[in-house]
Amino acid sequence: MAAKLEVAANHQSYTRSIPGIRTEGLRVSYAGQAVLKGITLEAHQGEILSIIGPAGAGKTTYLRCLNRMLDLDPDWKISGSVLLHDQPVYAREIPVATLRRKVGMVFSVPITLPMSIYENLTFGMTMTRNGRNDRAAKIERALRQAYLWDEVKDRMQEPAGNLSGGQQQRLCLARALTLEPAVLLLDEPCSGLDPISTRRIEEALQQLKDSLTIVLVTNNVKQAARASDRTAFFLFGELIEVQDTEILFTTPGKKETADYISGRFG
Repeated sequence: MAAKLEVAANHQSYTRSIPGIRTEGLRVSYAGQAVLKGITLEAHQGEILSIIGPAGAGKTTYLRCLNRMLDLDPDWKISGSVLLHDQPVYAREIPVATLRRKVGMVFSVPITLPMSIYENLTFGMTMTRNGRNDRAAKIERALRQAYLWDEVKDRMQEPAGNLSGGQQQRLCLARALTLEPAVLLLDEPCSGLDPISTRRIEEALQQLKDSLTIVLVTNNVKQAARASDRTAFFLFGELIEVQDTEILFTTPGKKETADYISGRFG
């Protein structure tokens, strides 16, 4: 069962005392059907929190609640609390655009803009008050953090669509990082990538976690086992268990978790 998975046991200890993003009693329904059933969960700065579970468990819905991506559809009903650094995310005085600069997101399919690589990276910055003087430094830093600088530094005026799938995904990661977020949300970021590109994304996340709160939704339990510090298991809209990753994958506390990890269902 879990013993067959490679579980990273040497993660650096993370600072649980530094608040990141958390939910308290988060309930979500769509057209009257419950999707999330009272989720209380926190991701800390300095760690990677993975969320695993079968299709329909509510993983992506949970992620989208954290930066208010469900706001525009009236069929979604949300109750409970989402707190970023102990401040309510759904407070009226917090502009959504400001929130999303603080809580960046990378999706399962790379979504590059029909522009050059350079314009993809500057697009978000043009909407902030940041001056042009430090853009070059921010772009280089973000590309280095995404392990992409050496591959694109001489191609910045090329269309982003010329990049490979793995490069496009790392460009999306770099684009989010140019805004210097406090939280990074990733929804199956490696689902369509080859093993080399997947490794580069995971290496980037390990370097980024010291200064960020990272929440990774993945259907790949092996990725969760090797890449995260803690892992939460969702099932039918409920949080079944959250543990340090090594503990959850070797001695899970719930039968449902053990069954999922071992492949007996899901």
